[in-house]
Amino acid sequence: MRQNPERRAALLDAAIEVLAREGSRGLTLRAVDVEAGVPTGTSSNYFANRAQLLVQILHRTRERLTPDPADLAGPLDTRELLGRLVERMRRERSVHTAMLELRLEATRRPELQSELAGFQGAELEANIAWHLEAGLPGDRQGVVLLYLAMLGLIVDDLTAPGLLDPYPLEGLIDVMVERLLPEHPAD
Repeated sequence: MRQNPERRAALLDAAIEVLAREGSRGLTLRAVDVEAGVPTGTSSNYFANRAQLLVQILHRTRERLTPDPADLAGPLDTRELLGRLVERMRRERSVHTAMLELRLEATRRPELQSELAGFQGAELEANIAWHLEAGLPGDRQGVVLLYLAMLGLIVDDLTAPGLLDPYPLEGLIDVMVERLLPEHPAD
């Protein structure tokens, strides 16, 4: 397998675009080659098979979606952070759509489901730890509930644009934070 990291990243970015646009059935090594504008067979030099490509896409989506450390510096406000999350999702729409496709594909591929569950579980635990260490309001369960609520908001924004138009995004985020992450949780 080839080891050129820049070429691998470019192929994975092309794969993300194909997956987001064509769905899982349209994701082939040949389609990735076409999207990346490289000679036919290039992707097969980097990925042994489609299953390996799917796992590599999973990891590449995280690289692309990890916030800039500058976005997490300074005084932190949960509402502002969630607003930035939605902005990043909208800027990286194809990456989030590809992640949804990976989730759906994982329901049909036990090996991908295992990888996805481990990957997502580690990400969720890291996010909970970061939130609590940053001294933001709420407890562990509240952070999990906020994660689930934001996931629903993001899925609806991606798949049914306009659905939430009657409900201003900032207002939805404010209510989520107030209800799920109270300053002083009940004992």
